[in-house]
Amino acid sequence: MIQTIKRKARQLRWVYNLRRTLLMAYRRRRYGLKHVHPTFYIGGPAAIAPDLRADAYSYIATGCRVGPGVSLGKYVMLGPNVAILGGDHRFDKPGLPIIFSGRPELKQTFIEDDAWLGYNVTVIAGARIGRGAIVAAGAVVTKDIPPYEVHGGVPAKKIADRFSTDEQREQHDRMLNEPPKRGDYCELM
Repeated sequence: MIQTIKRKARQLRWVYNLRRTLLMAYRRRRYGLKHVHPTFYIGGPAAIAPDLRADAYSYIATGCRVGPGVSLGKYVMLGPNVAILGGDHRFDKPGLPIIFSGRPELKQTFIEDDAWLGYNVTVIAGARIGRGAIVAAGAVVTKDIPPYEVHGGVPAKKIADRFSTDEQREQHDRMLNEPPKRGDYCELM
């Protein structure tokens, strides 16, 4: 019954778009997000620091934990249960338990345009995920990932290039350098 209603609502695009806009206005207020683009979308319950910066058409799925100091470029996708955290406790003070050692200066985490982080990825604070990079499900990112590379594993290592030629990469770069454009979202199965 609910699936039928959702399908009919998608057929009436304006109803779907209105619902999405109102839902995100509510979620932005609920999470205290003041630095996100109006087209940014949260797919469901998540733990998100209020200083999140998110550009056009970026997406955070259900169950994500996004700590402070995170910036998302345009068209970024964080799959379910992605965690961006860590680096927030001192452990280098002899004779003092970690819990009482304080916190180091916050490291900024950047996830650049059109990056995709799969299910259950963990990113250690301070890492930079390059433009167009893909991080495979379950990976643990401990250092920067260059643009247009596919990384996976624990710790994450390069497993492929996203595009096979420089021409394809340049074509994609040209598209990303244009102002953001709305497209059709992937439908849930």
